[in-house]
Amino acid sequence: MTDGHLCMIDASHVSLSEIRAAAGRLTGRASRTPLEMSRALSRGAGVPVYLKLETRQITGSFKFRGATNAVLSLADAERAAGVVAVSTGNHGRGLARAASEAGVRCVIAMSRLVPENKVEGIRNEGAEVLISGASQDEAQLEVDRLVAGGMTMLPPFDHRDIIAGQGTIGLEILEDLPDVATVLVPLSGGGLISGVAAAIRSQRPEVRIIGVSMERGAAMQASLAAGHPVEVEELPTLADSLGGGIGLHNAHTFAMVRDLVKDVVLLDESEIAAGIRHCYWEERQIVEGAGAVCVAALLSGKVRSEGPVVAVLSGANIDMKLHHRIVSGETVDIAGEAA
Repeated sequence: MTDGHLCMIDASHVSLSEIRAAAGRLTGRASRTPLEMSRALSRGAGVPVYLKLETRQITGSFKFRGATNAVLSLADAERAAGVVAVSTGNHGRGLARAASEAGVRCVIAMSRLVPENKVEGIRNEGAEVLISGASQDEAQLEVDRLVAGGMTMLPPFDHRDIIAGQGTIGLEILEDLPDVATVLVPLSGGGLISGVAAAIRSQRPEVRIIGVSMERGAAMQASLAAGHPVEVEELPTLADSLGGGIGLHNAHTFAMVRDLVKDVVLLDESEIAAGIRHCYWEERQIVEGAGAVCVAALLSGKVRSEGPVVAVLSGANIDMKLHHRIVSGETVDIAGEAA
């Protein structure tokens, strides 16, 4: 990961020009989401804190940006073949909507760990859903089978068009808050943080980009520590959208996170729950666990900044019964309930 103001760029990185091209494709299709100041978090942090509300994006998460950019970038033969992907929920929902709007067949493979509300959300967007295995890696086997049969794979994160689409969030952050000092981004496979980091640090290399993940199965952090992509066990967590590996043959996001991201913060389940509760009671936002981790990182004191902070709220697609339990103060043990 980067130190100081150094911003390392290589050919595997998605470029600013690719991200700007994606912004052009998404105009009139994806929402330009608000950046709102949080008075409560600003008081606690001692600097202005702003929330980038991707919770208000179409399909309820940032994933619609990358999926739409990727579908719009398909060649005619790829469109005709249909698209397929593995997903923990939000990528599948975004891809299903993007494919439906483009008249393209879409199949989403998911593991048994994905919450039912997210499975139904994808079906409601018109995609075919395949449930297979107890991890994203096992569900990927179904994707590989369909790709061998001729379908086009659009993965959740390790794809240039996906990364470029997510990077449009970074463009919007700089336009709305040019003097931002630190940007907190949920971290899983790295598509979101890679795009945001490329968009921001190619223009303002001194901005600190910090990834936030959960302690249970943080694949990118384990890979960074090892110096190469590694497999991790996928475990139940309130931040379910952050589950899954980064792929042993990762082509883009591992290198981009390694080169462009300042640090990674890991949170336990109680800290993630506190983030969900804060978003509801203090910010009046319904946010899923993965979307609340940046707020949770600030609340925990694990992140500090000397200048304005942006926390990306990446998604709103939480099971509402679970949300009610958490915001009502119940201690929820996802691991115990999944056993």
